[in-house]
Amino acid sequence: MVINLPNQITLGRLGLAIVFLALLSWFNPDQLAQQRWLLQICFWIFLVAAVTDILDGLLARMMHSVTSLGRILDPVVDKVMVCGAFVLFASHHFWDSAHHINLTDVRPWMVVVILTRELLVSAVRAHSEAEGQEFAASWAGKVKMFVQSFTVCVILAQLAWNVAAAEPVRTACVWITVIFTAASALAYVRRARALLAPDAAQPNAADLTPAAPPVPPAPRQPTDGTSGGAP
Repeated sequence: MVINLPNQITLGRLGLAIVFLALLSWFNPDQLAQQRWLLQICFWIFLVAAVTDILDGLLARMMHSVTSLGRILDPVVDKVMVCGAFVLFASHHFWDSAHHINLTDVRPWMVVVILTRELLVSAVRAHSEAEGQEFAASWAGKVKMFVQSFTVCVILAQLAWNVAAAEPVRTACVWITVIFTAASALAYVRRARALLAPDAAQPNAADLTPAAPPVPPAPRQPTDGTSGGAP
């Protein structure tokens, strides 16, 4: 199977996502001042991966090379990047034990909302593609991805460069991300209902049984008392 240029870029993004999450998992919140350089590297890696997400989609449409592999692989890479980042943000990797606070304002229940939405959409996409129906990202999904990526960048930038004035912005972005994620989930649920509706309307075996041929009408009898033969 030949992998075209947009899919090669997507595979490159997957490599960046793995490096990004590996570096982010090494962060120690008790050594924030000494490890801001690590968060700065993570910020730039994530930013490059997010920008190339736009690039591979544009190239696929310009080159008329949208493939099933690309429709499946691209959202998988997005989920690895974003979900992995939010899982780490809500974990002990960003828990300040001295002040008993989370440095990112991301709560575990927020991660549950994000993961539930992503798993739901992945299940619908897998079913749709298996049935031979395209299930590309909708406008709601694209807006959701932009908001999530923007929030990850804001969190990393605020911590990496110690911008105290940006803390309220960081908190607002986290809440906006949760709201947009939930709203996009509702949009995909309505879309999934439209895709799955034909399955519910399939006729059963009894409906597929051919009807019996119509019985021809009996010949009309003459009304003048004569026989029906020739005169």
